[in-house]
Amino acid sequence: MLLPGNWLKQGRHVLPLLAVLACGAAGASEIDGRQLQAAWGVPFAGLLLCIALCPLLAPKFWHHHFGKLTFFWGALFLLPFAMWFGAQAAGSAFWHALVGEYIPFVILLTALFAVSGGIYIRGNLRGSPALNTGILAIGAMAASLMGTTGASMLLIRPLIRANDNRIHKTHVFVFFIFIVSNVGGSLTPLGDPPLFLGFLKGIDFFWTFKHLFPATFFVTGALLLLFFAMDSHFYRHREETQDIDPTPDTVRLGFDGQFNFVLLLCIVGLVLMSGIWRSSVAFDVFGVSIALPGLVRDLGLVAVVVCSIKTTANPVHQANQFSWGPMAEVAKLFAGIFLTIVPVIAMLRAGVDGPFGAIVASVTRVDGSPNPLAYFWAAGALSSFLDNAPTYLVFFNLAGGDPQVLMTTLAPTLAAISAGAVFMGANSYIGNAPNLMVKAIVEDRGFVMPSFFGYMLWSVTILLPLFLIAGWIWFQ
Repeated sequence: MLLPGNWLKQGRHVLPLLAVLACGAAGASEIDGRQLQAAWGVPFAGLLLCIALCPLLAPKFWHHHFGKLTFFWGALFLLPFAMWFGAQAAGSAFWHALVGEYIPFVILLTALFAVSGGIYIRGNLRGSPALNTGILAIGAMAASLMGTTGASMLLIRPLIRANDNRIHKTHVFVFFIFIVSNVGGSLTPLGDPPLFLGFLKGIDFFWTFKHLFPATFFVTGALLLLFFAMDSHFYRHREETQDIDPTPDTVRLGFDGQFNFVLLLCIVGLVLMSGIWRSSVAFDVFGVSIALPGLVRDLGLVAVVVCSIKTTANPVHQANQFSWGPMAEVAKLFAGIFLTIVPVIAMLRAGVDGPFGAIVASVTRVDGSPNPLAYFWAAGALSSFLDNAPTYLVFFNLAGGDPQVLMTTLAPTLAAISAGAVFMGANSYIGNAPNLMVKAIVEDRGFVMPSFFGYMLWSVTILLPLFLIAGWIWFQ
């Protein structure tokens, strides 16, 4: 019942594209971005705009037809490109992106999604300022270990129960989105999808922790202090707490599905192993070389998913309202994203000689070197309204796309891209997937959350000054 057996049926709009790519993959050369026009980026932009706007403007239409829209934008790029440049050129480029990046990406997300959905925190807590701040701090640390989505889904319901007798609680959930659903996931490739894409590109596992910890510590610490001060202000009001708690203390505090904590450690170990283990053994799949460590990691993660589903009791999943729907949606949407982003990356790699030369110039200093502060704000601005994973990829390649150079000579630039993509996903509800999930869960309990622009008023007032300071200190 809980296994994703209907994914093939749900993904029927994307699978034909994958078949075409496999057939034409072998023997083609890399796309030369200098030969492309900017119009080849329209399918990518169109898909991202649909992801950003359709859930808000036409939620029912989007819920029933997002797979068809994904297929439309993918086909709008793939078919003309294959006709113009040949099936081999199209097949090779897309097959490399899908087998080398998309499949490992979705497997990791599925593992984190399954494991976090198998852990349930039962019982009731008292939502005092100290307790709420502690939950947010724990969530910030957990986000880099089990992903912002996993940490958000694990902690949001206990936080709701702890504060359901409070009069003022909207600020609790807004800061939860700021800290747990976004900023907290900036320290490891497990934390947020863009960082895992960087890991797949060759960025060391601990690189982000070493280079982003100071900025992350500053932003997270400042947010926790601001939250504690605000929550304490409300908590001092005599009428703040209701006499009758909607969630009585009838259930002992504890965890159900504890074995999933062991599986979470397995996920961390598998990802670490794939980054540390060096092997000359590789397998050729339609022209794409798959290294043995990566294959072992992915097979191990699939085993973790199966083990989590088999060992987690149904009541735990039911208490978490667990279903495969959100994961299936993410898998289908990212299939389209990884397809349509290929020409965008090729045009960016062409540098000033390509169609996006003006964009390259805008983040480049007079001497030709990249401007980290410009990268921070450019990546952050797009991540505020578009998915931060493809945004990261765009600017990663705009900066050259060589992981060894980006980790060393251009380390400030890569740090700026990573921080901008992860931090500023908090600027709007559509900046990162957990933002809307948290909003939906809170509203489902009957509590009020800010409107789209009301939330942005919170983010502009609280986050923007912190990002200005962080950018000035670390990304000049």
